[in-house]
Amino acid sequence: MYVEKMRKEKNMSRILIIEDEEAIADLEKDYLELNDFEVEIENSGDTGLATALSEEFDLIILDLMLPGIDGFEICKRIREEKDVPILMVSAKKDDIDKIRGLGLGADDYLTKPFSPSELVARVKAHMARYARLVGTHTKENDMVEIRGIRIDKTARRVFIDGAEKTFTTKEFDLLTFLAENPNHVFTKEELFREIWDMDSIGDIATVTVHIKKIREKIETDTSKPQYIETIWGVGYRFKL
Repeated sequence: MYVEKMRKEKNMSRILIIEDEEAIADLEKDYLELNDFEVEIENSGDTGLATALSEEFDLIILDLMLPGIDGFEICKRIREEKDVPILMVSAKKDDIDKIRGLGLGADDYLTKPFSPSELVARVKAHMARYARLVGTHTKENDMVEIRGIRIDKTARRVFIDGAEKTFTTKEFDLLTFLAENPNHVFTKEELFREIWDMDSIGDIATVTVHIKKIREKIETDTSKPQYIETIWGVGYRFKL
């Protein structure tokens, strides 16, 4: 009762850590609690998934290799039901794992080992952006419409030639940003800073994966994109 009262008084955000290495989970918990987050830990994939789906959290830190259900399946199952930010962490450094995790709907991917301060920084950045998005109130829906694409910024819905398409949080943010700044060429580093609210730290694959997923949803032929154009050696631009 005391913890719950303190959380409400401080307006503390809840974070779920799904991590089987208890020492790592406890370290992450300590640093996050020092920054006024309420933290819950689950050490297996099965209990982690059950807790994530049955309770409300403001962000989930999800390890990739877990006993029971692995992080990929957990991410997929959570994303089917909830729009909560998911920060995936793993000792695996292969790009294929990162690409798979982001493709399943993770908002970010951190490779172990990482500093606790970097984890806290990324958690704060994701939660601040999410809070701004869900806290936006307008009398009329804010719309962006370009050549058959209609983006409802208020309802966070996207329609391609009248048919609604489903986008993850970061896919929606990235598409909207590019569409609102047509014909402007952005580097991958600039897009990462804008959408993820942090420096890329060499993590440019994140942007590439999200552009690929967006193209699969908005382009008739992904080999000849009509909307998001690759400017080789520079970055991307949204064509009018």
